[in-house]
Amino acid sequence: MHLSAAVAKINKWAVQQSGDTLEIIERPRGGLSLVLADGQRSGPAAKQVSIAVVRKVVAELAEGVRDGAAARAANDMLHAQREGKVSATLVILSVDLASRSLVVTRCGNPEVYVREPGGAIRRLEGSAPALGFYRHVRPVVDSLPLEPGLMLCAFTDGVVHAGSRTGKALDVGAVLAELWERAPQAQAIADGLLARAMELDEQRPVDDTSVAVLEVLAGPAEGPRFMRVEMPLADG
Repeated sequence: MHLSAAVAKINKWAVQQSGDTLEIIERPRGGLSLVLADGQRSGPAAKQVSIAVVRKVVAELAEGVRDGAAARAANDMLHAQREGKVSATLVILSVDLASRSLVVTRCGNPEVYVREPGGAIRRLEGSAPALGFYRHVRPVVDSLPLEPGLMLCAFTDGVVHAGSRTGKALDVGAVLAELWERAPQAQAIADGLLARAMELDEQRPVDDTSVAVLEVLAGPAEGPRFMRVEMPLADG
C-alpha cells in the first residue's frame, strides 16, 4: 500500500488572510498526520488562533503523544491563553503505522466523510465541543483499519455554508462519489470539492474554505516519496 494526501484551500471573499491553518507531519513511529484548525471567524485574529492550535498539536504529535491527548493539550493551551473567550475547530487525520489504522480526531464538529474500500461513502457521526471554550474537552476519535481503497475527506465551514447566499446546499456525499468515479486521486478530489463549493458561492466564498483528503492506495508508490505545495503570494 501507499498513501496520498492533498489539500485545497481559499480565503473568505474579500478577506486577505484565512482563519484556517493546515500542517502535515510525519509521525515518530511511522505514518502521517494532517492537522486542520479553523479559528473563530476570519482574518488575522482567527489566523493567530488556528496557527497556535495547529502548532501545539504538531508539537505534541512529534513527541509521540496520541492524537486525542494532543487535541486536549491544544484545548488547554487555548483556554488558558484566551480565558475561554475564543474557540477553534480541529480535525486530525492520521495514518498510524504502529496500529495499522487511520485515526480521525475531531473537536468542534468539523465534517469528515469516509469512502469505504467497497465504495460506500458516509459521514462520520458523533460530536465534541470546540476547542477553547471549556476547561475540559473530550474529542471524538474514530479508528479505521488501514486498507487499500479507504479515503478520508475533511473540510471547514466554507464547504458546509457554500450556497447559503442563494439558499443552495452542497450534497457532499454525492459530489465525492462523482469525483471518485471521474478521477480517484486525492488532489483531484480536494480540488473538485473546493471548486463545487466556489460554484455555489459564485466564486465569492462565504467563509474560509479548506479541504483535506487522505487516501490509501494499493501497490507501491511510484518513485521516492515527495510533497508538492503551490500557493498564491500577495502582490507588493
